[in-house]
Amino acid sequence: MEAAAAPVRLWVRTEPFLVGVLPVPPPARLAPHYLRKMAAYTRARAAEGCFPRLSWPRWRHIACGKLRLGRDLAWLYFELFHGLLRREPAGRLEWAEAEAACASAEELERERSKLSVDTLQFLLFLYIQQVNKVSLRRSLVGEEWPSPRSRSPSLAGKASSHNKNWDDQEHLAFLQSHLSELLELLLEPAGPRPAAPRAVPLAAARALGLLLEGALRACGCGAARGCGCGCGAVRPLHQLALCPPCRRPSGYCEASRAFSLPQLESWLRSCLTANPFGMSACLRAGKKLAWAQQVEGATRRAKIACSTRGGPEESSMVIMSQVYRQTLAKSSDTLVGAHVRIHRCNESFVYLLSPLRSVTIEKCRSSTFVLGPVQASLHVHSCASVTVIAVCHRLCLAACTGCTFHTLTPTQPLLLPGNHALTLAPYHTHYPALEDHMAQVGLATLPNRWAEPLLLCSERADAVFRLLPPSDLYSFVIPFEMEGDTTETPGGLPPAYQRALRRREQKVQAWQKAVKEAALSRVQEQAAVPWETTLLKPLQLSCLSTALGVDLLPSLGVGWLLA
Repeated sequence: MEAAAAPVRLWVRTEPFLVGVLPVPPPARLAPHYLRKMAAYTRARAAEGCFPRLSWPRWRHIACGKLRLGRDLAWLYFELFHGLLRREPAGRLEWAEAEAACASAEELERERSKLSVDTLQFLLFLYIQQVNKVSLRRSLVGEEWPSPRSRSPSLAGKASSHNKNWDDQEHLAFLQSHLSELLELLLEPAGPRPAAPRAVPLAAARALGLLLEGALRACGCGAARGCGCGCGAVRPLHQLALCPPCRRPSGYCEASRAFSLPQLESWLRSCLTANPFGMSACLRAGKKLAWAQQVEGATRRAKIACSTRGGPEESSMVIMSQVYRQTLAKSSDTLVGAHVRIHRCNESFVYLLSPLRSVTIEKCRSSTFVLGPVQASLHVHSCASVTVIAVCHRLCLAACTGCTFHTLTPTQPLLLPGNHALTLAPYHTHYPALEDHMAQVGLATLPNRWAEPLLLCSERADAVFRLLPPSDLYSFVIPFEMEGDTTETPGGLPPAYQRALRRREQKVQAWQKAVKEAALSRVQEQAAVPWETTLLKPLQLSCLSTALGVDLLPSLGVGWLLA
């Protein structure tokens, strides 16, 4: 069957790769060979909490006892998959409350033991970690990075840096190359001599919906979408496979409630196509946004685009590139629940004050990013001298140098290979709608593990990161008015940092009192306030000056330009 004649279009979902896959090669023990053994093991021990749902204690036993993974790494993969599922915010907040209430490691382990995941989907999730595995053979024949034929276009229409987690073309190629092995993971182990073609149970097809979705092709009814025949509506894989036009080509048997393996695989291959809601489609046909102004004398023009409307909620994207020497501030429905990619921004201040699904910041320099709550992952890689301020579920850092991260996060920050001289610091700002936005994405103030990074690299910890000394913390003011009730940093600052700020405030007040009592002239007063005694750093004051259109720095006797 020709792909063009198939009654249904299927594509690879972007979100499992974007939110669920770590941007590093997986451990050797998560290779397909070991995952097949794990699949057989879980089925053989279904009565022990391994199948059809896999509990945390059983996965911990498999990961630590069989696959020789560390406990922290075992929990990381389990929690990554759990976070990939789109749970209601109330459920996320309930889990955060239970986790924060644990007074010991034993209590925390008891709470985690209540969690379980779909076994088949978890196996698929572990398998797709292979997308970032560097193949020596492919690199020798020119198919591994840099790979000119597999890269997605950039906003300028040129090949962009090869970020596989965002690259929908890479996802399609990966699934086409590994479809047989993925299907094999979902089946009962075959006997030494199978007598008949193997069958794929309906439950296995439902699990494969983690990676695949699609829509019936237009039937010519003329409806924009949602017509009675259902053409154009995005559906999970198993629903499409059971549609009357697809039952026969997909090999579905009503009596056994299963699919013929050869027919199902052939049908999937014939229907697979590019994701119409992926990054490539966003760059090619998305809506261009005029959020940034062209700076006089700049050689590059800022480019910002968002995905078109009409796709599933999880496919919403905003991609921005080459913002240069600007202050960009936005709180918009376009950003709510969106996957955001910020690429090659230099010497700028970027405020995205809306609840976000995920954020990737890459190849940026000398910039400050202030983000609304990030429901899933905040990835920062290949950046230098940037400051990121955010509430996020997970912070993941790779190949960054001299960067500072002020975060509130319930999980351990992941420090992947290539980082150097990072500074981790507490979240220290607020804006009026912050707590409302946190509630929308299910993020609470506790637990807060910003100071407990997990190093997944070979470098020495002291060369990779440091915790910000309390004496180096300065208040950060977000200089924009919005509706909302938040008037202080959610959860407050750690006591040592709060004391350091209070001491600085007292110094400022004492200095101001001394200046007032000295009866100085206006010129003398301006010269008498050194910036070291203020609550804001000069770079932050420069941001305020840019945003408010007021030159604040001369009033403090500081000659500072926004580099």
